[in-house]
Amino acid sequence: MTSSHEPKKQELPPTAWAVLGLLSFPGERTGYELKKWADSSLRFFYWSPAISQIYAELRRLEDLGYVSSARSGPEEARAKRRYAITDAGREALAGWAADTAEAGPPVLKHGLLLRVWLGHLAEPERLRAMVGEHMERTRGELAAVREAMEHAADVPEWAFPALALRWSERQHLAELDLAEALLADLAELDAAGAARRQADADAPTPG
Repeated sequence: MTSSHEPKKQELPPTAWAVLGLLSFPGERTGYELKKWADSSLRFFYWSPAISQIYAELRRLEDLGYVSSARSGPEEARAKRRYAITDAGREALAGWAADTAEAGPPVLKHGLLLRVWLGHLAEPERLRAMVGEHMERTRGELAAVREAMEHAADVPEWAFPALALRWSERQHLAELDLAEALLADLAELDAAGAARRQADADAPTPG
């Protein structure tokens, strides 16, 4: 990597590298196509940026010389701008991907667990229902991951994305196991509370 790219590399947020990474596979793509691909791959193990973020990062990457773009010709009914990674962009992306210091720890923001943490303010039945709803959503996401895995299975260029999707499949299966365990924990806590209330009711009153 040339020294002229080094300071620019440090200024880019992870979302920019993710967008550039989508362009590192063969072919040119529009912003809309990048969004669709992010929705069917990145979101299962990282996140899918909004379409406005994708276009903002594409502009930034183009300013840096990491991406080039061209408008479609008159053969298309509606003009589209297609983006491609440049040699400089591929070189910078390879350097970033190999830099383990920049990976950082995984960040977990679990909305359900935040509500469980505040379970003393909720009815036990509602907490159990929320866990059940979470499990249904997770099963839906798991089905989507497996569909994406099928699409990537026979494409040699997608061998490494397929590994990430396989990890995501395992993560969703583990999430279902954790939710089952959480239901058992809630039942145990509820039973312990009921036992305490019964003991208090049976205790003789001082007189």
